[in-house]
Amino acid sequence: MYKHTNKRNKHTNMITTPKQQNSLFTMKAIKTIALVLMMCGMATAVHAQKWGKTPEDSVDCFQNTSFYQQHYKMKDYIGAYDPWKIVLQKCPANNKNIYIRGAVILKAKINAAKTAEEREVYFQELMHMYDLRIQYFGEAVDVLAKKALEVEQLKGPSAVNMYYPIYDSAIKLSISSKVDIDAQYAYKYFEATERYVKANAVATEGTPAVDPSLVVDNYDIVSEILEQKLRNERDSVKADQIQKYIINVENVFSPYASCEQLTNIYQKKFEAAPNDLELLKKITDILDRKKCSGEELYFKATEKMHELAPSPATARRMGVMCYNKKQYNQAINYLQEAAKDLEDEREKYQAYIVLGHAYSENNSYSAARAAYRNASRIDPSKGEPYLHTARLYAKSARSIDDGLGGASAYWAAYDEAVRARNIDNSPENVEKANELTSRYGAYFPKKEKAFDLDLVDGQSFTIPGWIGEHTIVRTRK
Repeated sequence: MYKHTNKRNKHTNMITTPKQQNSLFTMKAIKTIALVLMMCGMATAVHAQKWGKTPEDSVDCFQNTSFYQQHYKMKDYIGAYDPWKIVLQKCPANNKNIYIRGAVILKAKINAAKTAEEREVYFQELMHMYDLRIQYFGEAVDVLAKKALEVEQLKGPSAVNMYYPIYDSAIKLSISSKVDIDAQYAYKYFEATERYVKANAVATEGTPAVDPSLVVDNYDIVSEILEQKLRNERDSVKADQIQKYIINVENVFSPYASCEQLTNIYQKKFEAAPNDLELLKKITDILDRKKCSGEELYFKATEKMHELAPSPATARRMGVMCYNKKQYNQAINYLQEAAKDLEDEREKYQAYIVLGHAYSENNSYSAARAAYRNASRIDPSKGEPYLHTARLYAKSARSIDDGLGGASAYWAAYDEAVRARNIDNSPENVEKANELTSRYGAYFPKKEKAFDLDLVDGQSFTIPGWIGEHTIVRTRK
């Protein structure tokens, strides 16, 4: 077996141990490899960008990359700091891992700092590192969001004036560039918004107070992001997490969410700028989302927006407004126009739901059912259209000539409620579906009455009249 022995270095006349010999060999090998690479022509313009500006930079970068990686693999993050810092300085475009690992290294240095001043130095290095990462590797949306989260975690929630603007930049850039942002960051942004408004509720010297409407504006942005993500997510675990974020956002927003509070927040803004299309869209969006479309402010803002810039979206809002005013014929006209041309599926879905309501109020049951069915085709995951169809069947029961006093309509209504429960397991939908099945089951015909018509439980039955659905006989005692 080969055995290491201590040797005398002929250049320094010093005796070296086996461990020192290996270290010297490693350093020599690294330098040799780096020089060979450069001699082989790798120091081209592209290579220079990746390995530094000069051959000396390349040698330093190559050596120190190996050194810091050895420490990093052993989780000696403090030991990795000095060689890592040289790599960041000499060849910042070398590899994205410099930044991923750098965050771990710098946070270790922050945690190990003995004074607040020392801690702040490393914190500022971390902030600068994120800026360099964006400069050399892009992905600004994700990196800005990470940077904001680092500030929040390292400085604490009270440092909201530092991290809120960074979250805000990430979200706004995500929207303008149409780059996806993680659901966690959308939620953290809204949480930061509420803290930011509270922290700046009162004006200070040179700094105006932050208007509470910022919470409402950002709620609208974040809700749209999270709902879109939930609609597109196919992984059940991830979908559950997004649903939790949505619930948390609603909880944070609840103090601002009443129709009266929303109207108070936006009434003065509307009066000051009644022709501001961006403001009108904000007002109608949030009042629509929070089911405040019966408010007078919603009527005024909707009419003004449709007057200034008519579109399928404004036609839908006009239809909702007319429906709330019980102007059902006008509502139908607007909503038919909107549903035909709307591109946004969420708005199209809502247009068909309200169109169904308007037809129902006009006792146009077949047309109402058709509208609800169109809504269910747009979003097959929702139970709402089936619940509305169930109510429609129950509402028209007295008009059904079935020899049972219209009781067969409740079989169809019951079927629709069960269908709603089976396809949509959201707590709100399940609760409503259970309520309807319980209610409609009480209207099933008595066993004796059905027997008189030669009807028995489980027998196939087609409901007469406009309903025309195939179902089965069910009775009660």
